[in-house]
Amino acid sequence: MKDNLNIEPEPKSLLMFGTFAGPIFILAVLMQGAMRTDYNSLGYPLSSLSIGTSGWIQIANFIITGTLLLIFSFGLRQVFNSSAVKSRGPLLIGLAGIGLIGAGLFVTDPVFGYPADKPLLLRQFTLHGHLHDAFSMLVFVCLPWACFVFRKHFASSREHRWATYSALTGFTMIIAFIIASIGFKQLAGFVDFAGVFQR
Repeated sequence: MKDNLNIEPEPKSLLMFGTFAGPIFILAVLMQGAMRTDYNSLGYPLSSLSIGTSGWIQIANFIITGTLLLIFSFGLRQVFNSSAVKSRGPLLIGLAGIGLIGAGLFVTDPVFGYPADKPLLLRQFTLHGHLHDAFSMLVFVCLPWACFVFRKHFASSREHRWATYSALTGFTMIIAFIIASIGFKQLAGFVDFAGVFQR
């Protein structure tokens, strides 16, 4: 991989933002889920943490993580020499970052069973709810797509372990997204663990 990368001090520092994005996001989600007595992390969407008086924490989590990914994408663009990877890979990561920021700015509606005192709804019903879903789809589409872009690059560079890792990550995200979506539609056998697969 060293032959295909040209890491300068500045891009390397930008790449550090990407290493923090995932751990910060999932730790914040897990901590919030554990602290809310009326919230079940196994079954509820993580976006539902944006609802309520402490919802600002998850809103900030979306925006901060999205900003970190956006900065990370600029670092990736400087690092890769391949024009195809340089244009598509970082763009997809950047779009995922924008998706997270948008998901934070536009709060989800009370859907898929949370809060429990609200009627059970299986789709967004307000403008900001629909915008939340639209921005979220950037994350669920662009991250796996980016994995496949990088898989192709690593395979052509004979970095087979990285290629395999990228492919497995992309396919795992797609499969987990499908299972989570089925669960959020309240299908028996999936509904109780939909939140796990989303995470």
